[in-house]
Amino acid sequence: MKKKIVIVGAGPAGIGLGILLKKLKINDFVILERDQVGSTFFNWPNEMKLLTPSFTGHGFGALDLNAITPETSPAYTFKKEHLTGQEYGEYLSLLAEHFDLPVYENVNVEHVERKKSFILYTSDGMIEADQLIWAAGEFNFPNARPFEGAGYAIHSSQVQSWEAFEKNEYTIIGGYESGIDAASHLISSGNSATIFSRTEAWKPNEADPSLSLSPYTYERLKTAMATKKLRLIGGSEVTGITKEQSGYQLLLADGATYFSKTKPILATGFLSGAKQIESFFEWREDGLPHLTENDESTIVSNLFLIGPSVRQQAVIFCFIYKFRQRFAVVAKEVITRLGLDCDEKVFDTYRRNQMFLDDLSCCGVECEC
Repeated sequence: MKKKIVIVGAGPAGIGLGILLKKLKINDFVILERDQVGSTFFNWPNEMKLLTPSFTGHGFGALDLNAITPETSPAYTFKKEHLTGQEYGEYLSLLAEHFDLPVYENVNVEHVERKKSFILYTSDGMIEADQLIWAAGEFNFPNARPFEGAGYAIHSSQVQSWEAFEKNEYTIIGGYESGIDAASHLISSGNSATIFSRTEAWKPNEADPSLSLSPYTYERLKTAMATKKLRLIGGSEVTGITKEQSGYQLLLADGATYFSKTKPILATGFLSGAKQIESFFEWREDGLPHLTENDESTIVSNLFLIGPSVRQQAVIFCFIYKFRQRFAVVAKEVITRLGLDCDEKVFDTYRRNQMFLDDLSCCGVECEC
């Protein structure tokens, strides 16, 4: 099979860009997904919900924060403000079907070669692509081995349901969104928890939600703290875990130790899905790819990245409402290089809906109060 454009990943980034290509009347593309559309969200813990609230406001110029295309709203579809992973996965599946996207599910990309074009070796055969767009996300690539002995812990992404945990005292390593989320659910089920964190993200001193807790998480943190069952230990880096006869010993950077009688929970975040083709990118010190101003690899031409791993200098695109604004940037560049005709009015629609961000000077996040 040979295609002008191949998108790898059928999460919000891959489906969102696929819809844009369809709207532009570009049909020479496929979306490859190793599982099913929205699989990341179907694999979330049962109790986990989107941090960003949904609200149907696009009639007044305010697109639903979790929409991946104009004129759709998860809030309208599900009549909910904070969707579960299951619900958001269904939203993505609904869109893929509605827009008749060429998604190939259960096709795993096993190896990629760069010759005159891209050669993708998959579980279903070989595919050749002129332009390759990587949309593999992050959730399926947990940072599960951040230090020695981490294998004795369980990563938060591997939890199916927090309610299934037996009543006990739990230790969580990591105090950002996933750590507070884990603690909140454990405590609401009658458990107690201690969080160890290098930083203190729970202290709201940054306006950018990418650098501090979301209001939704902070509100739940206050509820958990009111129970007196949650202990926060900031400025404390865990450097190792050892298995003891009656539990687990956490080794801290300052030489101290902490005993946990239950299996520690890692809330240590995720790695970029671009690590699957690591040699095709240059890498920043923070473990994310260096990109051009068009979100292209700096060392492999015609390879683009979309989704939560996108960074442009100090601008962070980790939330859906952020990274969806770069779909049009990538699409326009790809279409121009291929010399394809498209409906330019679609780009105007995306710009009016704050989904075409090519001027990053407006991305500073400051609040007077």
